[in-house]
Formats: sequence, structure tokens, C-alpha cells
Amino acid sequence: MLTSKQRSQLTGIASRDCVAQALGKFGLTDAAIAQIDGLLGHHELVKIKFLDFKDEKREIAEELASRTHAELVRVIGNSAILFRQNPNPEKRQIELV
Repeated sequence: MLTSKQRSQLTGIASRDCVAQALGKFGLTDAAIAQIDGLLGHHELVKIKFLDFKDEKREIAEELASRTHAELVRVIGNSAILFRQNPNPEKRQIELV
């Protein structure tokens, strides 16, 4: 569980250094989940941009976080930020405060 200070830190990082993935008309497919899961494994922090399904972005972001074992940091506008810390301390790219 992330604290508000950690969420703020991750939001700041996501605004300047973050891998972005668009989620379009096909929605939350197994291929999209696998791709985002791979990005989380490599980069730890991923910004999802909703091109479609904008009315359901909160629910989709929560399901995506659940299925990728990630934390939903924040939903801002038509974007969601997901974070999954690398279990290996030597490979972590982001150190939380």
C-alpha cells in the first residue's frame, strides 16, 4: 500500500520520466495486459493513456492493476499511473521515500 507521500513522488516521476502505453478501441485485452505487465517488470512505472473507454477509466485501471499485481497510483484526466516495484532490490529503478 502506497502512502500519500509515495503517490506524490511517483506522480512527479511519471510526469517527466515514464513509459506511456495507449489503451485504445480494443480495450483491456490479454495482449494489452501482457504488454503492460512486461513494461511494469522492466520500468516499474507505467502511464496508461485512455484513447477510448474514457467513462470507464477508473474501473479499467483498477482491474489492470489487479491483473498485473501493480498499485494504481493515480488517475488523472484520461491517464492512469501504475507502479510495481521490482522484488530484487539490486534491480530497482525507483526508490520510494
